[in-house]
Amino acid sequence: MKLDRLDVHDRYEHFTKQDFDIEECCQDLIDKRPFGDHPFYIFAHTRTDDDGVTKRLIWQPRLTKPKAQSNSMLFKAYPGTDLLKIFWILPAAELWGQYDKGLLTENKIVSESIHDFRYNRNKLEEKEDDDMSDEMIDQIYKELSRNARKEKKKKTNA
Repeated sequence: MKLDRLDVHDRYEHFTKQDFDIEECCQDLIDKRPFGDHPFYIFAHTRTDDDGVTKRLIWQPRLTKPKAQSNSMLFKAYPGTDLLKIFWILPAAELWGQYDKGLLTENKIVSESIHDFRYNRNKLEEKEDDDMSDEMIDQIYKELSRNARKEKKKKTNA
């Protein structure tokens, strides 16, 4: 098979310049501090719009670790620091072969994520040592809910 160097380069450029930047998306959520100074997970997952064709990436801050699923990414942010822990980056299952060793799109994190998803999913989903207790998480969610109700009440009275 003969490859055109310019064509390969153009495809590589397209692959590496997707229409979102992981770092920017994560930093935007960290800057918003959705849970104050508490560490939180950033769960990015693809959803298909109502048209059945268009896909979009949802960036969801959460206090609990979600179940691992293909076509998703999971990070943990620590507001006030420059730490961002990567748990997994899993492309759509039909694309997994493109990340095999020796290929142009090979990526260590993606390959390890795919391997763990296939053979050791519990490793991806287990609680972390620094996760908050369920009681603490409930308390934070209740406080957020109270604050949201207060804001809504202020807007309706204004």
